[in-house]
Amino acid sequence: MSNVIPKPSVPAPDILRCAYMEIVVTDLAKSRAFYVDLLGLHVSYEDDKQIYLRSFEEFIHHNLVLTLGPIAAVAAFSYRVRSNADVDAAEAYYKELGCRTERRTEGFVRGIGDSVRVEDPLGFPYEFFFESTHVERLHQRYDIYSAGELVRLDHFNQVTPDVPRGRKYLEDLGFRVTEDIQDDQGVTYAAWMHRKGTVHDTALTGGDGPRMHHVAFSTHEKHNIIQICDKMGALRMSDRIERGPGRHGVSNAFYLYILDPDDHRIEIYTQDYYTGDPDNPVITWDVHDNQRRDWWGNPVVPSWYTEASLVLDLDGKPQDVVKRTHSSEMEVTVGADGFSYTRGPGDAMTGDPGEEIGFKMGHQL
Repeated sequence: MSNVIPKPSVPAPDILRCAYMEIVVTDLAKSRAFYVDLLGLHVSYEDDKQIYLRSFEEFIHHNLVLTLGPIAAVAAFSYRVRSNADVDAAEAYYKELGCRTERRTEGFVRGIGDSVRVEDPLGFPYEFFFESTHVERLHQRYDIYSAGELVRLDHFNQVTPDVPRGRKYLEDLGFRVTEDIQDDQGVTYAAWMHRKGTVHDTALTGGDGPRMHHVAFSTHEKHNIIQICDKMGALRMSDRIERGPGRHGVSNAFYLYILDPDDHRIEIYTQDYYTGDPDNPVITWDVHDNQRRDWWGNPVVPSWYTEASLVLDLDGKPQDVVKRTHSSEMEVTVGADGFSYTRGPGDAMTGDPGEEIGFKMGHQL
């Protein structure tokens, strides 16, 4: 592990959950058509510079802020903490880490009070807040419930060139790992980490970074996701479906990945599992297992591994992207490398599984 991030001596803030993301978009009207008209997110406030959106079951002001700007990027990955004292704790924690911080008692965006934004050790713009304006929770507004209703913000996914380094940093911050992907040498390619008792509030994916891989919203059922696909087809927007629908091996969730007008990636996600017990076991997947990313064994499109959104510093400038030095997951799993498998040794239906499935080109599971 390179350049280990030291754990501060001061307590970490008590993070409740991922709460909202602020993304910069280059055409507010096109983005509104995508997020409101297509996906059905609900407007909490809008003007000619920003649109504030929330999911069906949310009671805080928003889960997504669309901010008009010159370059598509992410301005903040925002987490709600337990109290205002935890905003103080977050500021002290990152100052001890030597990170740049900015505190605004009036908040950085509408509907959010006292908060601190930081440029974290991985280069991501994190925000921590407690105070928020409450809005109507729409969970029983069945008169406006759509067939593809997005009900909750579920998680973020971050691309970073050194996943083990990032994993330790987030564990020190209080996140717990639920699942990861490794090879037989112990190299970690991705890790899923939570605070709210689901599979993840954020995940670290190995690659050139810091970049935002995706932000995910949950639906109640699989059929809600299928309806979104049907709607996109009817609107002749199927070219914006990047991957899926399918079922993940990691997380067990049913998924769909789509691209907004600025190519920000959005995951629609449902039916993962509870992880809140303190002894919840970590599930480790072999990087060569075809079913880790898609339970049905479908290949992953290369763009899913290589494309992601820029992130901004506290001045609103794009952070430099650092190349990953270790082999990427795509390099060891995509193409005719002979290293992928679906059934592991002893799991094949016929034949000698050791010879035919698990040990191609000398790879041992």
